[in-house]
Amino acid sequence: MGKERNHVVLVDTQNKVLGTMDKYEAHIKGALHRAFSIFIFNEKGELLLQQRATGKYHGANLWTNTCCSHQQINENTLDAAKDRLAYEMNMSANLEELFTFIYHAKVENNLIEHELDVVLFGISNSEPHPNPEEVQAYKWINTEKLESWMNKHPEQFTYWFKDVWHRVKDHMLQTIDID
Repeated sequence: MGKERNHVVLVDTQNKVLGTMDKYEAHIKGALHRAFSIFIFNEKGELLLQQRATGKYHGANLWTNTCCSHQQINENTLDAAKDRLAYEMNMSANLEELFTFIYHAKVENNLIEHELDVVLFGISNSEPHPNPEEVQAYKWINTEKLESWMNKHPEQFTYWFKDVWHRVKDHMLQTIDID
């Protein structure tokens, strides 16, 4: 559990593997690589957000979805996601793949996010016990409060989270029966 993820899998826009590269180097060069983003909701329809740890080389202190990372070469996305969820948040959930999207964004420290990102969805009522090296804070938040916060302070959220939030929210609203 929690294997080191110091490399990324380079891919083309059709998700064909081109090789591997050091994770930091890929973010310097803006090389397209595989990633995954997990969104965990509870049965009340609240999203589990995490605030990324201060020591992260990009996205430090920003709020984002429950967990994200990078698959390793020959690693199944679902297995990688379950492993990373356990490592970062010390929790588990049944996950389903929702969609894949490609994004390209300049982020802080002259780095570039260029990822083919698999978005995963899960439901859990468990309280996480975050790894402090990865996560400095977490909160469960309903969609109304989240969207109000995002509208007032978009700079407090990661790029990829803002990019996919509405697609994930739409799925959650179709999946969870909120009173």
